[in-house]
Amino acid sequence: MIKRKIDTVIEEHFKSSRKALFLTGARQSGKTYAIRKYAKNNGLNLVEVNFLLQPDSMALFKGTRDVKDLLIRLSAYSNVNLETGKTLVFLDEVQECPDVMTWVKALVEDGSYMYALSGSLLGVELKDIRSIPVGYMSEYQLYPLDFEEFIRAVGISDRIIDSLRECWEKRKPVDGFIHDKMMQLFHLYLIVGGMPAAVQAYIDTNNMQRVSQEQRDILTLYRRDIGRYDSIQKLYINEIFELIPSELNAKNKRFILKRLNKHKTFSRHENDFLWLKDADMALPTYNVSEPCLPLKLSEQRNLFKLFQNDVGLLACQYADGIQLQILQGNVNINYGAIYENVVAQELHAHGYPLYYFNSKKQGELDFLLENDTEIIPVEVKSGKNYERHNALRNVLNTSEYDISQAFVLCNDNLRVVNRIIYLPIYMLMFISKAKSPQPMIYKIDIKGLA
Repeated sequence: MIKRKIDTVIEEHFKSSRKALFLTGARQSGKTYAIRKYAKNNGLNLVEVNFLLQPDSMALFKGTRDVKDLLIRLSAYSNVNLETGKTLVFLDEVQECPDVMTWVKALVEDGSYMYALSGSLLGVELKDIRSIPVGYMSEYQLYPLDFEEFIRAVGISDRIIDSLRECWEKRKPVDGFIHDKMMQLFHLYLIVGGMPAAVQAYIDTNNMQRVSQEQRDILTLYRRDIGRYDSIQKLYINEIFELIPSELNAKNKRFILKRLNKHKTFSRHENDFLWLKDADMALPTYNVSEPCLPLKLSEQRNLFKLFQNDVGLLACQYADGIQLQILQGNVNINYGAIYENVVAQELHAHGYPLYYFNSKKQGELDFLLENDTEIIPVEVKSGKNYERHNALRNVLNTSEYDISQAFVLCNDNLRVVNRIIYLPIYMLMFISKAKSPQPMIYKIDIKGLA
């Protein structure tokens, strides 16, 4: 049973809140599994309704008079006994049933049971879901397994992860033996990725063909989701989706719309790119005109890279045999696209908006991290010449940018050279947005005005 970070989130939510829990995220990222796991581990009666697989269930909400009536219908439909304080009602694929959200407030106020909801394609179809119950529901997004979750799943102990975290925090090299093993695990992650079904297939069989089959099934499901869209626009969306691997393999990795059709313009097809983003199938990374706080102010929406939502799916989309070549460390493979994709995926899961910087004068930086007080440039180097980074030096030497540190993610061990921190690529798992140590409390003095 794969342990996920979301497991802790779900436990803490139901321990401290009476609100409904709403899990969002890409298809096959593990939302349903996480809710079922929580119910099983806590000995709860699980009333589960899936509006996509059970379309007749939508009739449960038609003509319902009150909460009591609805709960009786749910119990009868699922054939599960509802016990106060011991029942979790799970409404899955809620994007298929717009009437669900209108009942959440009343169900939560009734207080007899716990409630969880889940949905996919919500960014695309949320416009059809009415009356979002603000104040009665907490929303969390689930991503594919990140690298830390992956290595735990394949058996790496907390002791090893803690030792790696200590190296990260103290900026000291990793033990050579551990470093080599971690690089092997990282290359395995490039192939398996973080989709739970693919990870479970690897754990159960170690058979890469089984892993690839799971990934192909997910890609087929994604294409089917695209096919449910507008009959004309779905053709362009599907073409964009299929172009992601080749566009990332291009020299500058920026998505060039003219490769789709020389007559196409971004303004005409912006919504098609946004569809893939809103469906959590792709991760757009936008160019900024300067690496300064806040990055949003200099964002250029028409200049972007488009990454896959999961690096394993990306590897599966490439030509047959690339998986074995990666595992064998074939130096002739262009790892750049795959390395950058895994970085985008990890940073996204860790809460960072995705940006890169490119200017004719200074060059290109792969990613920019925005924390509360600073911008941290990130370069991703898959080859041996990882110390060659002219653009990074140009930006560091520009005093008006006031950059205090930069990360270079590479295959070598950790070391620090002035303001540049060379990190083994697997230490990506420790790069996350800092949480405020305490609440920001501000009270204004209104003496004389009251």
